[in-house]
Amino acid sequence: MGIDIGRLEDQLLQMSAEGTPGREFCEAISELARTGRFSQLREVLPGIVYDELWARYQQDPAAFVTGWKLLAQEMRQGFIQHARQRLTSLTKLQYAGFDSPAPAWQEIQRALDGQQNDLLRTAFALELLELVEPAVQRATHLRECVVAEPTSEEADRYLDEATRCYFFGMFTACAVMCRSVLEEAIKQKLPASLTRQIRTRYRNTATLGNLLHEVNNNLQMTGFDPDFPRVANLVNDIGRKAVHQGLLSEDEARGCLQNARQALQLLLRS
Repeated sequence: MGIDIGRLEDQLLQMSAEGTPGREFCEAISELARTGRFSQLREVLPGIVYDELWARYQQDPAAFVTGWKLLAQEMRQGFIQHARQRLTSLTKLQYAGFDSPAPAWQEIQRALDGQQNDLLRTAFALELLELVEPAVQRATHLRECVVAEPTSEEADRYLDEATRCYFFGMFTACAVMCRSVLEEAIKQKLPASLTRQIRTRYRNTATLGNLLHEVNNNLQMTGFDPDFPRVANLVNDIGRKAVHQGLLSEDEARGCLQNARQALQLLLRS
């Protein structure tokens, strides 16, 4: 039986619309403000929310009443979109010098979402559902990374994060994590004498580039596969670009992840 992501989205929106009291809430605020009973809101709203609403009401009572009345009409479809905008506002810098006041939906959501967080839950669920199909397609480009010996728990976690970043479209973060994977894996495989030498030379701050330089100059001592430095350097180049030059494309992230996995297979052969 196939999984219909679109159907899941529709069902989620239906559940959210049925359970969201936004329309009644907005109409009540508008009516209380219109009839001079604004103070009654103090009994049902958190103090900080009440203070914000009262300040906006005092600035322009007529516009406040009209705005909340119009907002009530948009609740069924608009409320979830507002919740998603709220998520976006949490992921980006907000310019304090912007002249326009914060939209009213932010205050509604603080009041309605203060305890159960159902609106944020819906917004997250919708965003994650939208990630499913692209993630499935990206996963088809990969195969299991089978190695002959284990590495550290930290390297496994770095690879897990790098791969999930790729699945979910965080391509620049994927490349950065790929560098971390190889750094950790190399450190676990270096001979003790070379490890001490590198720690002293780089004062415990060796980057992947530093490590690969030392590996290349001491390849016989390390016993690493001769192809390892070449493949690992491809990962380092893309990872360095991710850190210093800007955002990466999906193709760049996929190539970096595939090269990191190949490098791990070369490193963990024996």
